[in-house]
Amino acid sequence: MKKEILTAACGLFLTLGIAAQDRVIVVHEAPPPPKTEDMPPAPAEHSDWSWHPGYYRWTGTAYEWVPGQYVQAPRPHATWVSGHWINRDGGWIWEEGHWSQQ
Repeated sequence: MKKEILTAACGLFLTLGIAAQDRVIVVHEAPPPPKTEDMPPAPAEHSDWSWHPGYYRWTGTAYEWVPGQYVQAPRPHATWVSGHWINRDGGWIWEEGHWSQQ
């Protein structure tokens, strides 16, 4: 009986944790225009890495610039689709960047 209750409680906490991650935050202040970044050459030892451009993230009180960086793809032929702000639901919503298979 105790094992079943413990299992159910763990399942509930995991479900609540996953639901909290799906929460959408609407920012009622438009993001600033993206900064112009000079993309540096890829490091010689990582010439196949992908450039992730910088973006503004919301801190809860203001936008903060996150500079671009080179990142290794998780699998061959994956392409980075940059995150971006979308004007929706009476405010601005951040659409996360993600890897796409080509």
